[in-house]
Amino acid sequence: MTKFINRKPAVAGSFYTNNPNELEKEIKTYLKQTKATKSDTVAVISPHAGYVFSGQTAAQAIKQIDAKKQYENIFILAVSHHVHLDGASIYGVGNYEMPGFTVEVNIELVQKLIDEYSFFDYNEAAHYQEHSLEVQLPFLHFHLKNKFKIVPILLGTNNKLVIKQIADALRPFFNENNIFVISTDFSHFPNYDDALKIDLQTANSIISNNPEKFIDVLVENSSKNIKNLDTSACGWANVLTLMYLTQNNKAFKYEIIDYKNSGDSMFGEKDRVVGYYAIAVRKKQMFKLSEKEKSVLLDIARKAINSYVMSSKIPEIDKTKLTPTLNLNVGAFVTLHNNGKLRGCIGQFMPTRPLFKVVQEMAIAAATQDNRFLPVDVDEIGDVDIEISVLTPLQKISSIDEIEIGRDGIYMKKGYNSGTLLPQVAAENDWTKEQFLEYCSKYKANIGADGWKEADLFIYQAILFEE
Repeated sequence: MTKFINRKPAVAGSFYTNNPNELEKEIKTYLKQTKATKSDTVAVISPHAGYVFSGQTAAQAIKQIDAKKQYENIFILAVSHHVHLDGASIYGVGNYEMPGFTVEVNIELVQKLIDEYSFFDYNEAAHYQEHSLEVQLPFLHFHLKNKFKIVPILLGTNNKLVIKQIADALRPFFNENNIFVISTDFSHFPNYDDALKIDLQTANSIISNNPEKFIDVLVENSSKNIKNLDTSACGWANVLTLMYLTQNNKAFKYEIIDYKNSGDSMFGEKDRVVGYYAIAVRKKQMFKLSEKEKSVLLDIARKAINSYVMSSKIPEIDKTKLTPTLNLNVGAFVTLHNNGKLRGCIGQFMPTRPLFKVVQEMAIAAATQDNRFLPVDVDEIGDVDIEISVLTPLQKISSIDEIEIGRDGIYMKKGYNSGTLLPQVAAENDWTKEQFLEYCSKYKANIGADGWKEADLFIYQAILFEE
């Protein structure tokens, strides 16, 4: 059994003060001078130099995290500057002692990751003198209001395949319950003006959310023969891990918060600098409907069915009740039940018409055009219950691990063929992800049971409500 040993601070007194009172005062001053936080942050990119050089930028990064939220874990992906690793080393034999406080490590989760994945290990030498993770801790400690645990990961590989495997292993934790802190500095040692150009190119490639573009820019920068340029980002593997987690997912947006380099500090020189960016990754606010908006849509559907079944007329809609949300182009399905049994279901998947209009048209279609059933007649109207599924925008996925049964509907497209299944279908049939995909692939997209493996896959959610 590994002996429980707290990790002592390695750079207190050099990268930052080792006086607890002075450290608290310094960090709180940095934080006070930063922009307001936003609650939709899921990850930040933060520098790791001495505080006189990068402290204000690091504070800008950490301040983007919701201070009042209770997080399950803070995953800190830092760089191993001193020891090459085949994958990553995670410190899980104790907590992190800092001047005046201790940061708790989620030792159980660390051990679970090490046990399950060969590319995770614990290398004592990698953590002994490493500063890139340690310097993030005072900002987290004095910013967050609730207790938290960290998962301290040092990456020491330049193997893109392994980095992708690390991202896949961490994907289940990349959600609103956790925060990811990506520790990296940017250009190392060019002159001030060259750093401005290089760092902006690198940052722009990151906010593109395109991992290959990021890698291409790193290669391009290194081939320019810029004087004294050692690297464009010392923690590029950490950044690439993050980008593999967010790539092709339009729900995530990168935002540049701040930039400085060491030449901006009174202690720095202009002819040899290191660059620092604060970048936040936000999860876009999901499409939502208020209870009042749901009531309006149900009323529109009910009046449409009653009027059309009784008189073949489409009723006028009271547009004074329509909010901006109800005027958005959004897909929707209307489902009818009679005494708990399906009586009709028709919808419009693609978001090409205003939501209120789609609901009216699909309600009439569900009552009169579903070829599985006879049209609803006048005597039956009172027995029919209405259910509406409003669809959120599509999100392209790169792995079926991103699908959550019961939450996500799927849409697949291969060539000219496409098909979809609503979120509730998998849950109602108690399907696995593979069964969900196979049924949609075979019976909805008509590309065979295994066709989904070569199709473009998208997920969406359905806001489901009924009378």
